[in-house]
Amino acid sequence: MKYVVNDGCIGCGLCEGTCPKVFSMGDEGVAVAIDAEVPEDALESAVEAKDSCPVGVIEEA
Repeated sequence: MKYVVNDGCIGCGLCEGTCPKVFSMGDEGVAVAIDAEVPEDALESAVEAKDSCPVGVIEEA
């Protein structure tokens, strides 16, 4: 499974704080997801990050 962060990210950093193996803050001040399959040991926290996004812009790819 992969994730993407769509337009509309407000750059709050919650996803990065919840799952730093998958999400980080990009140069433009908004979140980006790794361009790879989510590591097995990060699956649970990646789902938590997606579900916790205050603007709902994280989706499965």
